Amino acid sequence: MSLRIVLAALAVAAGLAGPSRAQDWPRQPIKIVVSAAAGGPIDVFGRVMAERMGQALGQNVVVENVPGAGGMVGGQRVARADPDGYTVLLGTIATHTHSQNLYKQPLYNSVTDFMPVALIAEIPLVLIARPDLPADNLEQFVAYAKANADKMNYGSAGVGSATHLGCALLTSAIGVKIQHVPYRGTGPAMQDLQNGRIDFLCEIVLTAAPQVEAKTVKALATLSSTRSAVLPDVPTALERGFAKMEADTWTAFFLPKGTPQAAADRLHAATLETIATPAVRAQLEKLGATIVAPERRSPAYLADFVKADVAKWAQAVKASGIEPQ
Repeated sequence: MSLRIVLAALAVAAGLAGPSRAQDWPRQPIKIVVSAAAGGPIDVFGRVMAERMGQALGQNVVVENVPGAGGMVGGQRVARADPDGYTVLLGTIATHTHSQNLYKQPLYNSVTDFMPVALIAEIPLVLIARPDLPADNLEQFVAYAKANADKMNYGSAGVGSATHLGCALLTSAIGVKIQHVPYRGTGPAMQDLQNGRIDFLCEIVLTAAPQVEAKTVKALATLSSTRSAVLPDVPTALERGFAKMEADTWTAFFLPKGTPQAAADRLHAATLETIATPAVRAQLEKLGATIVAPERRSPAYLADFVKADVAKWAQAVKASGIEPQ
């Protein structure tokens, strides 16, 4: 047999073996990288998804916590992983949007360095105010803020946090500049809000809900297009006629760029099967998450969504006065 024939046969065999291996995916445990510390809402979200996805895929799905640099350490871990389908990122607004706007040289390009799999859920922020603020709904708040902007302040969990940028987006939409007071975490900011030392806070709905229900703060609007199951009686900004105040955080799955399409397709199908499971949906809703509509779950939609979200929050970062690091 000639060398040319042998080489041709090997090439054909290699071509057949590659797709076969991809179609057999998964043949080993899968790792979901969560770019946050264990025990927080995003970590719990990832673990709820992992358990049911393992059943759907017939393999163990484990969570690896890789916090740091506002989510970028975990994002980089996946962006640089072997593109074999076995390392998945639970992406968030921190890993894919804020990272691109808060750093001059982010550790990766969130648009080009990943293969999008599926947008899963959104977790809205809610505008909450000190108990004695003379505003009981969003319209009254906007009117009060426009008349008293130089006397007001708002808190956050820290410079560049979702709570900071959420309020920056809000004040930019209103057209006012209000003093920002950064705290080291949500806890002390919430305490000062309850005691009237700051005027308002744009907080994740799950964290805000207990204080709203206890009436130690008052909720004026959910900064989202749909109401939250955690605070179903609180109207959205959109309901109240304000269309540019959506400040949802979100979760989505991403794979390293170059992952075989067959593996990505199976992961996408398993994701949809998981979020269609009533027990999973109930657990995620308890975390304040709203599962996105079916038409928003495709990889193509997620790719466009990330591009648009980076551009949207670039405006909020500019309005906040933050200088990228």
